[in-house]
Formats: sequence, C-alpha cells, structure tokens
Amino acid sequence: MKEKTIDYILRSTWMAVQKMYNEEAGRKGSTMATGFALISIDPEEGTPSTALGPKMGMEATSLSRTLKKMEEQGLIERKPNPEDGRGILIHLTQFGKEMRNFSKKVVFQFDEAVNENISEEEVRIFKKVATTMMDLINSKKIYTSEVRS
Repeated sequence: MKEKTIDYILRSTWMAVQKMYNEEAGRKGSTMATGFALISIDPEEGTPSTALGPKMGMEATSLSRTLKKMEEQGLIERKPNPEDGRGILIHLTQFGKEMRNFSKKVVFQFDEAVNENISEEEVRIFKKVATTMMDLINSKKIYTSEVRS
C-alpha cells in the first residue's frame, strides 16, 4: 500500500470531523457551519458582521448565506453598531444562545474524547506540527517558484 500524503490525512480526517459535527448538529436541525458561527459570535456584546468572515475563515458570500439562514431560523438578529453607524452587529437571540451552548458542548465532547485517547505529549506535538504547517502556508514558503514536473 502506498504511503498516504499529509494532505490526504488532513483532508480525510477533516471530512470525518465535518461529517461527525454535521450529524450531531442535524439532531437539532442545524449544521456545522451554523454551530461554528454561533460559537464565533460574542454572546453578550454581539460581533461586527465584518469580523465574522476572517474569524471563521469563510468567504463573504458563504457567510452571508449562513447568516441569512440563521436569521430566518431565529438564531441571530442584526442591530446597528452604536459605535459605528455604518456597521452592523450580529447578536444571538435567546434561542441562538441555547444553540451556541449545544454547539460548544459538541466541540468540548470531541476534544475530551481526543484527549482521553491521545497522550498529552502527542496532542502537544500535533498542535506544534499544525502551527508549523499554518506558518508555512501563511508565509508563502511552500510554493516559492513554479511547481516542477
């Protein structure tokens, strides 16, 4: 059997995590994207809509669709930013706060299961490796010239 690339391992693992989260979210009629957005919104102060995209790593069009659906479901409401008349703050409704708590529990339960089955040292190394990969990607140090055949 061929050795699996780092890319393959990352993608297949993330796809499994995404499927798991979507299955759990589906029990409450939600999705992973909605849960991630709920967790990213400050439950007390609200969050500027312009800050959510970068915070979540989502494109503006995907985020707009997610926020529109969340508003239709009664999870969020948009209010003018009192400090910036042009801006909008995304606030959680009471239902949104309840679903945010559910989403956090799902994430913490996954974290707990991983930590129970992987040693503290292995988790530390995993985080170091992931951080190094992110640094390489963000500093554009991987593809410094054309990809060679």
